[in-house]
Amino acid sequence: MSLRSTATPSTTTSYELAGRRLQALIAAPSVQKRMAVTVSRLEHEAEEDWQRLIDDISETDGVMVESLQGGAIKIGWKQYCDG
Repeated sequence: MSLRSTATPSTTTSYELAGRRLQALIAAPSVQKRMAVTVSRLEHEAEEDWQRLIDDISETDGVMVESLQGGAIKIGWKQYCDG
């Protein structure tokens, strides 16, 4: 009996990888306490995908995205946005 996988290999996009990276950063306990994180695009992340990700995040209710010098982005939520 042959066991053949019907799953097809998937390619992870730069957008997905950057999104996972930001999710991990945001989930860190120290970041959760501050309710804000400063991030920058990594060299291997496509600029178009990075901008799309930041645009998507900025459209989320209760989230503030602020552009900083040098291309960094500050993402804040809840009390950070109120302060």
